Amino acid sequence: MRPKPFIPEFMENPCYVRDTNSGIIWHRSELRTLYVDTDRSQVVYHANYLKYFEVGRGTLMRDAGYPYKVVEESGYVYPIIKTELNYYSPLFYDDLMYIHTRPAQIEMVKLQFDYLITKADGGEICCTGFTKHCATNNGIPVEIDERTINLWKNFPEYG
Repeated sequence: MRPKPFIPEFMENPCYVRDTNSGIIWHRSELRTLYVDTDRSQVVYHANYLKYFEVGRGTLMRDAGYPYKVVEESGYVYPIIKTELNYYSPLFYDDLMYIHTRPAQIEMVKLQFDYLITKADGGEICCTGFTKHCATNNGIPVEIDERTINLWKNFPEYG
């Protein structure tokens, strides 16, 4: 079943948009597909959407003033422990996409980012999904660091 249309409304900070259907606020980044991202059927290969999720996640963290490089320098690593992807409409070579990302669930040692990818031309939803991560230090699960918790707490919520 297709999700409801995503109709973005720009906010004061141009990095963020509000979906007028749900009221949910998302961080927004853009990316253009490369030829190498496509497969023999000339559409973006399904696994590349995980790479696009990483672009969205990294850009959100950087724009929030806490780039992943700084997270790692402070001794934390957040490996992915679970993913989900739902495909609705293909992307093709040279398509411009918007990657919408938001912090979702947060637990003691786990956190989740949600994603929604749309075509820049027309706003059609291409893919939705999430990545779930576990906080680790030297490969051992630990409590989530305070700066990451603050990022979750300070992310814009509903309008």
